[in-house]
Amino acid sequence: MKETWRWFGPQDPISLAQVKQAGATGIVTALHHMYRGEAWPAAEVMKRKAAIEAAGLVWSVVESIPVHNSIKLRSGDFRFYIDAWKDSLRAVAQAGVQVVCYNFMPVVDWTRTDLKWALPSTGYALRFDATDFAAYDLFILARQNADLQYDAGRVMAARARFDAMPETRRNDLERTIIAGLPGAEASYTREEFRRQLGEYDGATPEDLRANLREFLREMAPAAAELGVRLCIHPDDPPWSLFGLPRVVSNADDVRAIFGAADVPANGLTFCVGSFGARADNDLVAMVREFAPRIHFAHLRQVRREEDGSFYEAAHLEGSSDMVGVVRALLEEEARRRREGRADAEIPMRPDHGHLLADDIDKKTNPGYSYVGRLKGLAELRGVVRGLSYS
Repeated sequence: MKETWRWFGPQDPISLAQVKQAGATGIVTALHHMYRGEAWPAAEVMKRKAAIEAAGLVWSVVESIPVHNSIKLRSGDFRFYIDAWKDSLRAVAQAGVQVVCYNFMPVVDWTRTDLKWALPSTGYALRFDATDFAAYDLFILARQNADLQYDAGRVMAARARFDAMPETRRNDLERTIIAGLPGAEASYTREEFRRQLGEYDGATPEDLRANLREFLREMAPAAAELGVRLCIHPDDPPWSLFGLPRVVSNADDVRAIFGAADVPANGLTFCVGSFGARADNDLVAMVREFAPRIHFAHLRQVRREEDGSFYEAAHLEGSSDMVGVVRALLEEEARRRREGRADAEIPMRPDHGHLLADDIDKKTNPGYSYVGRLKGLAELRGVVRGLSYS
């Protein structure tokens, strides 16, 4: 597997030299300063590529070209943004980047309620607390009819949690949920967020699936012609938030996505943590079924809790069979080599590492500190080497 590292560009606290020290050879990045759906100019893409290559690394994956909300709704200026997406795709293809990760999550991208949750190790993890989230939705955002989407027990627990929250925690919770995590398409004030949610009033999962199908029927052939492999990222977490539809959450969703455009260019980013937040997802079986069209892997772990909460676990711990997933991916690589496929090596990256050691007191992007991902990459490298040896 190709070891890669997510880098947020020149403003990232982690330098390309440090990435190289970690042993990764591929960079996963995007033009994060151009992240509102506009077309990426070829000159800007080439500038980013040149900086990566000057450090002795390769730009392996674009993560992500943002999909504007108008595309997800197929409304307003969606045609302008689809054309811009194609222009960006063309620019990265011309730069030689052949894998493009994207997501189709409406309004909110990956979502957590705590960015510095204390672990027994004395390090810190990202966490999604289901009761905290409900407390925000019901009593801070005060979304209309939100109570209809939670059972009575959850509403009572959220009320008690909210009543016990100091104002500082309420403010921090709001910032964490809607102010924009690394790689997100947008950040919002509370009123802007309410307006964005309002655009999806009445939207059903089938509406969003239909719009994703239309996007893929147009974009997958365009990507194939450019020699680019698209790989959609699963929902994180893989269930509805704020009453919004989410349609990349389980194996049936992936089958529907592949069926929308049955070409290799229409592929999947297999995120162990995202799919693993649902106990009903059999991750090893999913890898085996979808392996030929897995173009990228996020190897991170979560520890699920009975109430729907989870936290980011160490890469070889948690609720999912990470070793089984890696074994299945290695088997797919071997199959591709036998077929002579040029994309036999699947890029992977460690994701959402713990906040550890002197990183605790440094400015870092939540989930993307250096030491925690360095530890995760080393552990994953050991699994790959061990399985390859056996």
